[in-house]
Amino acid sequence: MEQNREQDFVHYSIQFACLQKLKKRSLITVDEYEAIKKRLMRDYNVVTNLAA
Repeated sequence: MEQNREQDFVHYSIQFACLQKLKKRSLITVDEYEAIKKRLMRDYNVVTNLAA
């Protein structure tokens, strides 16, 4: 079970990094970024995101 949680965290981290790149390159709006970030956090049961 712990390995599954670690794997989920890796997947979340990769997706979040890609999301940040899209925002930084102005390929998505701030509103889109926030909506996607909230969805990722909900899907992966992330309570807080210190990297944001």
